[in-house]
Amino acid sequence: MERGALRQKLIITNGEYGEFDQWLCGEGGFLREGGGATLLVCGKSFRSLPVCRYFEGLGRRPGVKLVMFDGFEPNPLYGSVVKGAKVFHSNGCRSIIAVGGGSAIDVAKCIKLYVEGNLADKGGDPAAVPGPVKLAAIPTTAGSGSEATRFAVVYRDGEKQSVMDDGCVPSLVLLDGSALKTLPEYQRKATMLDALCHGVESFWSVNSTKESREYSRKAIRTVMENREGYLANQEEGNANMLLGAHWAGKAIHIAQTTAGHAMSYKLTGLYGIAHGHGAALCVSRIWPYMLSHREKWADPRGEGHLDSVFEEIASAMGCTGGLEGAALFGEILRDLCLGAPVPKEGDFGLLKKSVNPVRLKNSPVELDEEVFDSLYRQMLAH
Repeated sequence: MERGALRQKLIITNGEYGEFDQWLCGEGGFLREGGGATLLVCGKSFRSLPVCRYFEGLGRRPGVKLVMFDGFEPNPLYGSVVKGAKVFHSNGCRSIIAVGGGSAIDVAKCIKLYVEGNLADKGGDPAAVPGPVKLAAIPTTAGSGSEATRFAVVYRDGEKQSVMDDGCVPSLVLLDGSALKTLPEYQRKATMLDALCHGVESFWSVNSTKESREYSRKAIRTVMENREGYLANQEEGNANMLLGAHWAGKAIHIAQTTAGHAMSYKLTGLYGIAHGHGAALCVSRIWPYMLSHREKWADPRGEGHLDSVFEEIASAMGCTGGLEGAALFGEILRDLCLGAPVPKEGDFGLLKKSVNPVRLKNSPVELDEEVFDSLYRQMLAH
């Protein structure tokens, strides 16, 4: 059975919150049904955003109790999830709203699963609450698409833990273009690349379906058509890039990511670069490799399917043919002036053995350590 479209209420705005407020506070709304306080999981940029002033006013209304939690890291730790769950329990919360980038939304997802008793290895921590916990998300970067997926990432004992559960998908999503106005330039570029990588990788994933490829197509087209306005911090470009990242999130919700992400995680940890930057470096090398090694196809739908997918990706980018699409992707990365980190020779042994096997198995062309070593050396060459 195909994994179908998400059941979400999606609201798109640019600093106006009337419709969102109605869904939160109206009859049978998000904050009214079930009662209790609401845990507001906030990223570090929260206080500088227009939506912060909306929540400040909301918190002063009779019958509304908002409890802020921002005690987590850019790469969130399991301990922060436990800490957030204790804040949730001690304040009698019954719902969660996440405002921030992928880390804030991932923490909120994990807190929801934890307090519902659906996150493994809880030990003797607070007992599960009765019934499901409502979750809403307001992304403040146009990249991760976490507001549209069943995935979350948390780090425990220095190791990345991937969480996958349909129960952590937010039921209410606000895409607010005004949230991107103060986004730093590097983060702006890196998150856009993350959205584009999501669109491309989900398109060629062995798990792709007709539905997911349509989301991938929408994502790629939206990113390509709006990248100049978005990079110039224009209102329309910001709003549309959020939507492009959301489409990409819906695509990976079904199809998942592939070798680009599998290879990127160690780059991010080893060199301190942004996730989208690392993923784009990897995709820029994997894409030409797959085009020249299609005989190693690993998708049961066959080499012909893979050929048509490469053509469709190129078409969504406004190109003719797979080679032109891969070349344009590399050109976009170069134009953003996001160079590669400078490696030490010993790094390559670490990198080639670090590739995430869960993401790797979704790739449509067979890859091994020898290939990884070659690709890392190409992308990190100076």
